[in-house]
Amino acid sequence: MNFAVLFEPQNIALFGTGIATTLTLLFASLAVGAVMALVFALLLTGPWAPLRWLVGAYTYVIRGTPLLIQIYLIYYGLGQLEWIQARWDSVWPWTHFKEPFFCALLAFALNTAGYTAEMLAGAIRETSAGEIEAAQAYGMSRFQVMLRVVLPSALRRTLPAYSNEVVMMLHATSLASAVPSMVDVTAAASSIYSTYYLPFEAYLAAAAIYLVASFCLIGLFKVGERHLLAYLAPRAR
Repeated sequence: MNFAVLFEPQNIALFGTGIATTLTLLFASLAVGAVMALVFALLLTGPWAPLRWLVGAYTYVIRGTPLLIQIYLIYYGLGQLEWIQARWDSVWPWTHFKEPFFCALLAFALNTAGYTAEMLAGAIRETSAGEIEAAQAYGMSRFQVMLRVVLPSALRRTLPAYSNEVVMMLHATSLASAVPSMVDVTAAASSIYSTYYLPFEAYLAAAAIYLVASFCLIGLFKVGERHLLAYLAPRAR
C-alpha cells in the first residue's frame, strides 16, 4: 500500500475540490428540498384532496425509485431532450439543464423533499389535539395555530428523523459521480484509482472523509436535539 501518493499536492487539491463539491451539493439540495418539503407537508395535511393525492403520488414515486435512476432521468432524460436543448441558450430555466451540477442538485433536492415531506406531514398529524384546542380557545385563527403551535412542534419532533435523512443524503452524494464532469469525493477517489491503480488507498481515503463528515453532522444534530427537544425529556421528581 502506498498512502504517500494521496498526500501529493495535486491529489490533495483533487480531494479538496471533491469535498467542496460534495458539501455544496449537500447543503444546497437540503436547503431547496427543505423549502419544498414544507410546502408539500402542508399540502399533504391540508383540506384539498386533489392536492393531497398529487403530492402523495409524487412522494410515492420518489420513495419507490432509486436515486441513481432519478439522476439518470434528469440528466440523461430531461437534459437531453431536443426541445430543451434548443432552449439551452435563451429560455430560463432550461438554460441550467446544460450544467451537470444543476441536474445533480435538482435530482437530490427532489429526492430529499419527498422523504422530508412525509416525515414532516407525519409530525403535523401527530400534534396533540389538546395543544390545538388550547390555541383555538385562546382565539387564534387556523393560520395562527399552524404557524405558532403546530409547525414549531412538528419541526422539533422531526429533528431526530431528519438528522438521519441528512446523513443519508451525505452518503448519497457519492452518486453524483455518475454525472459527467462532477468531481465529488467519490469521483476524486476514482480519478486517483485510475491514475495510480491504487483502489484500496483511494477509496479508503474517500470513506474516511465521509466518516468524518458524518460524525460532524451527527454531532451538530445531537446538540440541536439537546436544546430543542429538552421539553420532552423526563422530569426528575
